[in-house]
Amino acid sequence: MGLLGKLGKAKAGRLRGSGREDESHLREWAASHQGVEAFVEPRTAVTETTMLLVANDGEWTRRRISGPDGARKLARSLKIPVYDVQLVGYPQRMRDHDARQKALRERARRAQEG
Repeated sequence: MGLLGKLGKAKAGRLRGSGREDESHLREWAASHQGVEAFVEPRTAVTETTMLLVANDGEWTRRRISGPDGARKLARSLKIPVYDVQLVGYPQRMRDHDARQKALRERARRAQEG
């Protein structure tokens, strides 16, 4: 038996569903950021349906959600727009944010190497 199996953290072939912690994180994150929009990502072979929240500066977070209907319900309760990522794609500001963060990490690494 592998380490994860011994710890009871993972079972082969079983997806982890969403939980209260996931929804709480999404609610808290949306409340602490400006201009948040929600993007629903479909279930895959390895991940349940996820909800991606993107702020107006491109910062983002992702958590599992109970399904597309659960994502829309949560977005309505947060009073934020919700989109299907398969229809609209990912926002450019998210990619721009990731590129800025990567450049900052690289700059910091080079500065440490000196």
